[in-house]
Amino acid sequence: MQTQILEKKLRFFVIDASKVARETGLGRRVNTVLQTCFFAISGVLPREEAITRIKLSIKKSYGSKGADVVRKNFEAVDHTLAHLFEVSVPATATSAFDRLPVVPADAPRFVREVTARMLAGRGDELRVSEIPEDGTYPSGTAAFEKRNVSEIVALWEPDLCVQCGQCSFACPHSVIRAKYYHKDKLDGAPIDFKSAPVNSRGNPDVRFSLQFYLEDCTSCGICVEVCPAHSPRDPGVKAVNLAPKAPVLEQERASIAFFDTLPTSDRARVDFANVRGVQFLQPLFEFSGACAGCGETPYLKLLSQLFGDRMQVANATGCSSIYGGSLPVTPWTKDADGRGPAWSNSLFEDNAEFGLGFRLAADKHLELATSLLRELAPAVGGELARSILEAPQVHESELREQRARVTLLKERLTAIDSEAARDLLSVVDHLVRRSIWIVGGDGWAYDIGYGGLDHVLACNRDINILVLDTEVYSNTGGQASKATPLGAVAKFAAAGKRVARKDLALQAIAYGNVYVAQVAMGAYPQQTLLAFREAEAYPGPSLIIAYSHCIAHGYDLRYGMKQQDLATASGYWPLFRYNPVMRKVGENPFRLDSPRPMIPLKNYAYNEVRYRSLASSNPQIAEELLDCAQQVVTEKYRQYEELAAREAGRFHPDADDFDRRE
Repeated sequence: MQTQILEKKLRFFVIDASKVARETGLGRRVNTVLQTCFFAISGVLPREEAITRIKLSIKKSYGSKGADVVRKNFEAVDHTLAHLFEVSVPATATSAFDRLPVVPADAPRFVREVTARMLAGRGDELRVSEIPEDGTYPSGTAAFEKRNVSEIVALWEPDLCVQCGQCSFACPHSVIRAKYYHKDKLDGAPIDFKSAPVNSRGNPDVRFSLQFYLEDCTSCGICVEVCPAHSPRDPGVKAVNLAPKAPVLEQERASIAFFDTLPTSDRARVDFANVRGVQFLQPLFEFSGACAGCGETPYLKLLSQLFGDRMQVANATGCSSIYGGSLPVTPWTKDADGRGPAWSNSLFEDNAEFGLGFRLAADKHLELATSLLRELAPAVGGELARSILEAPQVHESELREQRARVTLLKERLTAIDSEAARDLLSVVDHLVRRSIWIVGGDGWAYDIGYGGLDHVLACNRDINILVLDTEVYSNTGGQASKATPLGAVAKFAAAGKRVARKDLALQAIAYGNVYVAQVAMGAYPQQTLLAFREAEAYPGPSLIIAYSHCIAHGYDLRYGMKQQDLATASGYWPLFRYNPVMRKVGENPFRLDSPRPMIPLKNYAYNEVRYRSLASSNPQIAEELLDCAQQVVTEKYRQYEELAAREAGRFHPDADDFDRRE
């Protein structure tokens, strides 16, 4: 590179664009800074004229987003010129080092020979024979793409930590991992490795560590915002804080290497029922390339922690398919035993049917395995066959016992020389209950793929649907969908959406036999966890609609979880679970998990540019739409409240005062 600079007689300039962006309030957005650099040094226009034109362009582009956005960009332009420096180029090339290898030398062969070359921009050099012939790619390759996209990263203060698990639960990129282990495991630990006594009773010799994978951190700041533990001496310091990466990177690399040698927590001994326990489950979705602070990925990570080692995912086209499976890497991975989710992407219009095909195929394989096992019972042992066929498979301990029985069955089958034994071996893993999930965004679920989704719900099969609801077509540029709320601005709704969002949940509830939940991790993480577990255990179709904040909403996603909380507090996003199983035990199947609205809708909405921009460009229309939206929110919450009361037999239409009911 130095040689080329000298040969071409280039002038060489540098700027710390990230620092300028941070200091002027633009966060990670450096486009204005770099645009100013180009015109300042290129001479395309006289410098003063170029700066004037840039500011006119900023006002035109960002004026609808509010005066504050325009002001910050103006300040970035002014600060840029003061931070732009020309490097004095020497007469000869002096570089004494080569680029670091793209992946470690101990990476798997496929990663070294195929993935690494793609990461280096040399994928065109690959031979056809090096590409998997059946289209399947190894999982877990995102762990080798150390993107180092942020100079600021999250760091842990063990002495302040309450070990609640909130930070790892909310982390969009699976950067935060927790383990507990006997103190003897610390022998040989790096001097800077952090740990603390586990704060549960009766475990005096057990230590707790929270490890941050710094090279994968995007510095979104969500972990800092959800952390409840403040320093008693300095309220501005928490158990998790953002700090410069460079001074600690080398020591943290050593700490990560040691942390990876610690034993993964035994799933059978982890409490799945609360957020604190779930932090000890290994995520099988990690280090995706999703936007910093993404609102979708924490739900996928949770899904992988709870069910990933026996999960099949049918993923609709959209954001979740782009960060979920775009070459050269995939964030879906596997555990130490080599088990993990099987993932595939299908089209917008047929993903639900694609996922239903997963279920039908798995059911057919199970039917075949069951039939063959009954036939071979005398040869493999009647007691083993009966225990496998009759085993309950809901709780983790039950699944673990079933796996052990299936492993024993495999050993006995390999000793039997028969066609039936070989056939059973080919499908024997289906004797462990499969978890089938259909995943996609609101553009798929509410719009283009809705016909298929409705068809799958009506089929009454044991299949789970997760809708990552960003309320807009996020991946294709921010077009309005049927999930876009009344009054919000989006492409094709530039003057504010004029109709309320479609109530997909109520439509599904109308079937009566579909498990339905509406969740928001930032508002009530425990309810989110409970809904995921109930949906998967329900022996029929289930639908989870998950509030997913998005950059298209127009605010700093560091506060994404807080904004989710405000959405629920305003009544806009009520939390509920409809579980048909409860009716069988004489209980109300509809549970309203969030309280009555505590704040007006505007206290939530006007934190976001998608609402606030209309208030700037057309205040009268914005006020009218917000009034209508407030009425819709109030009436919708009453509707859910009435549903909960009527189902339980506690509501009487002639009651004097609807609002006095408890």
